[in-house]
Order: sequence, then C-alpha cells, then structure tokens
Amino acid sequence: MMPLRSRLAAGSSRAAAARPLNTASSAQCSTPRVFRRQQQQQSRAYSSQGPKSGGAIKFWPFFAIIGIGSAGYVGLVNRRKEMPPTDDTAQLPAPAKSTPTFSGDDVTVLFVLGGPGAGKGTQCSKLVAQHGFTHLSAGDLLRAEQERPGSQFGDLIRDYIKNGLIVPMEVTVQLLENAMTDALQKSGSKKGKFLIDGFPRKMDQAHKFEETVCPAKMVLFYDVPEEEMERRLLERGKTSGRADDNAESIRKRFRTFIETSMPVVDYYEKEGKLVKINGTVPPDTVFAKTQKALTDHLGAGY
Repeated sequence: MMPLRSRLAAGSSRAAAARPLNTASSAQCSTPRVFRRQQQQQSRAYSSQGPKSGGAIKFWPFFAIIGIGSAGYVGLVNRRKEMPPTDDTAQLPAPAKSTPTFSGDDVTVLFVLGGPGAGKGTQCSKLVAQHGFTHLSAGDLLRAEQERPGSQFGDLIRDYIKNGLIVPMEVTVQLLENAMTDALQKSGSKKGKFLIDGFPRKMDQAHKFEETVCPAKMVLFYDVPEEEMERRLLERGKTSGRADDNAESIRKRFRTFIETSMPVVDYYEKEGKLVKINGTVPPDTVFAKTQKALTDHLGAGY
C-alpha cells in the first residue's frame, strides 16, 4: 500500500496535469459570451452617442427665404391695389410704330385749341360745312367709346373716369386714329382734312399723336379772356343742362386749361405753327379771320 504522503502527491500531480485542459475548455466556452457582451456594450455606446454630423442644422437661411418671399408678395398686393381696375378684355393699343400711320402729303391735320367757351365748336362747324373738313372731338370720342357695345376700351375708360384718373393718352390717340381711318374708308380716298378739337391737352399727347398718327400742319388757337368765356358758359348753362356749366366748375376748368394746355400753345407758337385768333368778336368775323389764316398757311385750296 502506498503511503498517504505519496498518494497526496500523486493526486496533486494528476490534478495539475488535468487543470490546463479544463482551463482551455472553459476559455473556449466563455469566449463567445464575452464577445457578445463586448458587442452589446459597443452597440449601447453607439446608440447613446447618436449619429455623427458635420454640425448643428442651420435654420436661418429658411427663415430668410420665407421672409423675402413674404415681403415680395405683400409688395405685389400693394401695387395691385394702387392700379386702377381694368377689364381683362380691355387692351391698350399696340406699341409705338416707327413711322406715322398717315402721311402729311395725304392728310391735313389741324389742332383746334382754346379755353372752355372760346367758340371752338362753332368755328369747326363752319369749316366742316364750307371747306369739307372732318371734325373730331377727343372728348366726344371718349364718351362715345365707353358707351359703345363691345368696345375694346369702354370698360377701361369708364374705370379710369370713375376713379378720377386720366385716361391713358394711348387710348385717346388710338381712338382718333381709328376715327380718321373710318372717315377715309367711307370717302374712298387716302386724302382727307381733319379738325381735331380740344386736343392735344398736354405736351405728351401732342408728341405721341405726331409720332404715331400724323404730323399737324397748324394749330388754331381762339384767344378769349377768361371773363368773357365765363359769361358765355353761364349763359349756355341756362339751357345746356350740363352739370359743369356753373361758376365753380368753370373756374376749375380754366385753371386746368392754363396749367396743361397753355404749354402746348406756347410750344407750337415757337414752332411757327400756331395762329392766334381773337375770339371776342362776332362768330362770322372770327370765321373770316380763320379762313384767311388757313389760306396764308396752307394755300388757297387748303
């Protein structure tokens, strides 16, 4: 029988020999669990940190774009509010032409100017009756156009007048051109003579008409003192039924004429095209002076 000490020593040796194998097996079994725990720890670390980015998101460019767009929209709305109402079917005339519609060799145009009550209409009627002129009144054309069914400019004219605005000169000039074209077509000739009464009222109208329609041969200006014109208009107001034939309205019309139309008179006088005729004498005397002025400037046949 082996002594006890020897048996203990031998048992220790066998245990020592067997321990490495057990250790390796244990390591092999624990390695997957350790790896999984490391992966879970890394995953939790990544998830707690959140995704990496280049920096904080900047929102001010979006606010700037929205602000600019809003300001532009408000500005557009305000501009549309300031514009006079117009009908979608009403269109302004075509752009300016490079040459006038009518040649001065074929068409004679006389502008007839004078303050309200100066007798322009009376003298135009006599020239039409005795010398074959066609009489065109800018004011009458505008009033007739706004009432004409199917008018291209009727609603536009009505809206401007209703809002206290000046009808665009392009419309007035176009109406005059249309009336001249119609008159020539009816006569069957390209030659004609026209008296344009109460036009141009402003310098831009004068330039626009001569550039796009026809140059004026001369300007008849019937000169009458304001007091006499007021007396005539008040007398006419007794039977005319016109709302503007009263003292207050008459004086406003005088001021408008002096401020807007007298510069036109001065311009054509400097151009040598103006004939100033005293309109205070009897109508027949005024007409005789008008005929002489036409003969002097246009020739015997005018």
